[in-house]
Amino acid sequence: MKRKNNAFFRWFYGETDTMLGKVEIRPQREEAFKEEDPGELLADHQTLRERIYEGKEDGKFWFFDRIYRVAALFFCLALIFILLVNVSWLPPSGEASNPANNEVPVRYIESGLQETGAVNIVTGMILDYRAFDTFGESNVLFIATVTVLILMRLDPEKKARVRKGIPVYKKPEDELTVAQAQANDRLYEPKNDVILQRVAGFLVPVIVIFGVYVILNGHLSPGGGFSGGAIIGAGLILYLNAFGFEKTERFFTEKTYKWVCFAALTFYCLAKSYSFFTGANHLESGIPLGTPGAILSSGLILPLNICVGLVVACTMYAFYALFRKGGF
Repeated sequence: MKRKNNAFFRWFYGETDTMLGKVEIRPQREEAFKEEDPGELLADHQTLRERIYEGKEDGKFWFFDRIYRVAALFFCLALIFILLVNVSWLPPSGEASNPANNEVPVRYIESGLQETGAVNIVTGMILDYRAFDTFGESNVLFIATVTVLILMRLDPEKKARVRKGIPVYKKPEDELTVAQAQANDRLYEPKNDVILQRVAGFLVPVIVIFGVYVILNGHLSPGGGFSGGAIIGAGLILYLNAFGFEKTERFFTEKTYKWVCFAALTFYCLAKSYSFFTGANHLESGIPLGTPGAILSSGLILPLNICVGLVVACTMYAFYALFRKGGF
């Protein structure tokens, strides 16, 4: 009897509804759709054509369009021709004199640890023997980010200038454009989702620490700047999704991205230029290789891994931020 008199058991056996009369229930209102005025649609279409296709009838635009098409066709045909010529000169597959069978792979395997100080042979190869190739790949990431920035960024003229704390726009319609961009920023994402924020608050530090571990451990075991930077970038994106741009911009802004990438790429270029210059002229570089297997070893490979990791992490975050709202 005591069990049946208990509120929990009455609810469990379906005898009563404990929430009945205590929860406010409002019937859902039917949304009224407004029919678009054909005149407004025509005006919007005309405005779109004026803004996007402005200058179509201009003689300069016509001349540039023709030159662009001819130049694009010429460079495509030239690239195809160069590739075909190079393919025709490739050695037959399986021939003993092929580059895959020469002394270079043997040198990497047999002398890599002694010459680079890196236990991980792959890291020693890409950040010592072929360090400038990896530097080119890092620059490709930076150039790709700049390209996306040019294509996806909001028009700087439509950003407000702040005077005495009040935004001032050049055109009245610009205020609406910026307001719409800010409103759509989190339109399809959880707004102040407590579960997501609590989970992100626990996972983001773990993800970032693991990414740092992968970067710092790249010369000792599988890992390195590319994989560790991707992990850190994923952690930044998770933090952004959970807490939004307002909190993320407290420590990562467009200025942060520029300075981090500039410092990392500049250090990489200067460090390896010095290393290659001394090596080509048979000079002592003065950079100790350390004890193989120790965290502070392998000469310049450890700091170069850090530089690559920073560039990759910033690139991943920049891509996501630009595709999401056209800015950082």
